[in-house]
Amino acid sequence: MDQTGGGDEPTPLLSDRVLVNGTVTAVNLTVDGVIRWTEGGGHRCLAVDKEVLGFSTEGSRIKIRAVVGSENICCVGSRGAPVRKTFVFEPPSEDLLRLWCQKLQEFIDSLDRPKRLFIFVNPFGGKKSASKIFLDDVKPLLEDANVEYTLQETKHQLHAKEVAQTLDLSKYDGIICVSGDGILVEVVNGLLQREDWNTAIKIPLGVVPAGTGNGMAKSLLDSVGHPCTAFYAILAIIRGKRCSLDVATISQGETRFFSVLTIAWGLVADIDIESEKYRWMGSARLDIYALQRILNLRKYNGRISFVPAPGFEDYGEPRSHDEPIKVAAPAPGFQGSYGGPTVELENLNWRKMDGPFVSVWLHNVTWGGENTMAAPHAKFSDGYLDLILMRNCPKLALLALMTELNKGNHVKSPHVLYFKVKAFVLEPGPRIDDATKEGIIDVDGEVLARGKTTYKSDQKALMAYDKIQISVDQGLATLFTPI
Repeated sequence: MDQTGGGDEPTPLLSDRVLVNGTVTAVNLTVDGVIRWTEGGGHRCLAVDKEVLGFSTEGSRIKIRAVVGSENICCVGSRGAPVRKTFVFEPPSEDLLRLWCQKLQEFIDSLDRPKRLFIFVNPFGGKKSASKIFLDDVKPLLEDANVEYTLQETKHQLHAKEVAQTLDLSKYDGIICVSGDGILVEVVNGLLQREDWNTAIKIPLGVVPAGTGNGMAKSLLDSVGHPCTAFYAILAIIRGKRCSLDVATISQGETRFFSVLTIAWGLVADIDIESEKYRWMGSARLDIYALQRILNLRKYNGRISFVPAPGFEDYGEPRSHDEPIKVAAPAPGFQGSYGGPTVELENLNWRKMDGPFVSVWLHNVTWGGENTMAAPHAKFSDGYLDLILMRNCPKLALLALMTELNKGNHVKSPHVLYFKVKAFVLEPGPRIDDATKEGIIDVDGEVLARGKTTYKSDQKALMAYDKIQISVDQGLATLFTPI
């Protein structure tokens, strides 16, 4: 916030001699929302949109609460991790005090920041630290920004979904999930199963990383080069910027599930779900179990069919007209709520690939977890899912690939096919080595379907281990974003 450059300055909206931290100096509030003054022989400034969180009055003084030192500041010379700081301004009269407060509030209001939030905290996820993260990192910044909130701790699986289905959304400007990715997925599913789903799904959603995976928070923050921390996440939410998010509809008969992150079958799904028995290890469970699964590699029979995005039409082979895709109709239970995209998928350019497969992995965002850049070219709202496909791979090469996941270089391997799809059908089969054993289909970290003789857990499968259909609705949901 130290200004070292020159040049023409914007027109002052307010300009007065003000007492700042004990010294009388000229202070300007410019039309572009920058507060400028001189202090300690240097020029200082605060950008209201990027640095100022909020303000309050105390007698004749205005206390401006800000975050300074971040990369996204208005002036040259201030770098490093952001820190909270309060600046005290004391205008010379009560009338000027009211005028400064009025103009500051008008500019903050023009930014369309959230004023009231509904916040889920999952005390059971990850290292069970979400409650502490809320108290230490989230609550202080919300108070600095004068944001009112309603707090709801989740008490059991699908609790957030149940609340989202009945929540009076007119009271809030956004829903925040202090958790891993699971609560966000529950909220999206709850909103889309409301009768007013078409307006409900427009409410902005925010994620503060407090779980094991944190793929959505990592994808959002990494897109602007920020670390995946609660501080940066809640700061982005307070600033109120928004972006659209694709939502994938997974259908099987009359059953629907809505995904915003990832769908996996084969190696990735096996690692994610079966490693649950080692949850006491923390995030290390994934690496340790991945090594075990690679050394005892499984391959699965099956078939995938897909509608490729433009530029990827050469992948696979044409699906015969004798094998039409029958698009699932909306289920009776979904009358009045969202049943999936209305695109006529039957007439699109369907292609197919037959197994065996080592791994089938669909991604909606870049990061699957804080250390897994699963789909380096994924976009939040391009209308496509990124498919990372492995049909065969030597074990040593596969071990080498796993070390490249944190940089996204695995997609450059000759053993990996990586392309985008608009719609997808998975027909899962049994394991190559033992036809009596089947696999697991994993969606957003939860068991979607479990085949015969697979790892048993407390998670109840939502669908049968059979054909599932996936289609994408571009930009259906909205996220708070640092972009």
